Amino acid sequence: GYMIPRKSVFNRIIGDSHFELEFAGFLEQCSDVAAYAKNYLAVHFKLDYVNASGDISNYYPDFIVRLTDGRVVVVETKGQEDLDVPLKMARLQQWCEDTNRVQSVASYDFVFVDDAGFEKYNPKSFADILDGFRKYKRA
Repeated sequence: GYMIPRKSVFNRIIGDSHFELEFAGFLEQCSDVAAYAKNYLAVHFKLDYVNASGDISNYYPDFIVRLTDGRVVVVETKGQEDLDVPLKMARLQQWCEDTNRVQSVASYDFVFVDDAGFEKYNPKSFADILDGFRKYKRA
């Protein structure tokens, strides 16, 4: 499926899952989201990481979101977690820290949003996402 967005740089958002389309619809309604993009393979924003088998793999996060305050948040959405999710999130956190250390144009952060938590907590803003979905964040 797909949706026609207002806040994306792309003219269609094609979801790899129903939850991705639902999340894109949520981003459209958030007053604290200025713009977002679904990370397609053609965009080619990827991170290499060591997977659960010990091999080097590529990880393509799901969304890149620019907030109205200028921060950029990389979002991973998931229906079911697999063994690689913690490894991907650790790599994404390291990427954000490294990127923030070497540049000051934008501040980068990340968040992991699972569909069960999204349905249960029913966030109303992206700030609710950042406040409520803290899994994989270092203390």
